[in-house]
Amino acid sequence: MPFARNFFDEHEQQLLVNAIQTAEEHTSGEIRIHIENFCLGNEVKAAQKVFTKLKMHQTQERNGVLIYIATLSKKIAIVGDEGIHQKLGNAYWQNAITKLINQFHNHHKAEGLAECVIECGHLLGKFFPRSADDKNELSNEISY
Repeated sequence: MPFARNFFDEHEQQLLVNAIQTAEEHTSGEIRIHIENFCLGNEVKAAQKVFTKLKMHQTQERNGVLIYIATLSKKIAIVGDEGIHQKLGNAYWQNAITKLINQFHNHHKAEGLAECVIECGHLLGKFFPRSADDKNELSNEISY
């Protein structure tokens, strides 16, 4: 089923990749977006499985963030690796998800998601500033 791949059009996908690149200019943290059609169980557990599948737990500082969207199930989760989760806790992620859902309801899904990515980058930058020799450890492309 191709719906997940078409949830954002080409222009919107590029907007999101650019947002990830912009966000990562401020931090050594790594941000990914994963989109799939269905999430049959708990969205946080599903996001954690994708997080591991994408090897996001293998970043040097354990500071990856995954934004997970199950389009047809209408579920969203944001999970951070242990390095960033210890700094922020669940309240920050729940607030970000609430803002994102509001943007989706107002038909600003790509813009809202790009804004969420940029905010994550700024916050990651406070705890994990980018160093001069920083390497992009994970792809900036949307995964499906």
